Amino acid sequence: MIRYSLLRLLIFLVCLMIFWALGLRSQTELPYLVIAAALTSMIISYFALRPMREQFSEQVAHKIEERSAARAAKREQQRRERGGDDRGVDERAEDAEIDDSFR
Repeated sequence: MIRYSLLRLLIFLVCLMIFWALGLRSQTELPYLVIAAALTSMIISYFALRPMREQFSEQVAHKIEERSAARAAKREQQRRERGGDDRGVDERAEDAEIDDSFR
């Protein structure tokens, strides 16, 4: 991710230098220089850095899947340790109270 950010910054700086070389140099044109460089660098980054974004996205999705699987395995292990009863303590207490009321 750091490499991606540095490349985006580099693209912005190159665009800034190009627009400066094209003549946007005066103090009154400074906002136009920055805006033009920012917009141009966003467009270039969108297409040029797409593979890096997709790779990072896949890494994040893979980590989320791993965490989700680990959480599910942990829940399954806890369920087995409780003897397969998925009900909570409150539900078991309520059931026991109702069963006692019928006796």
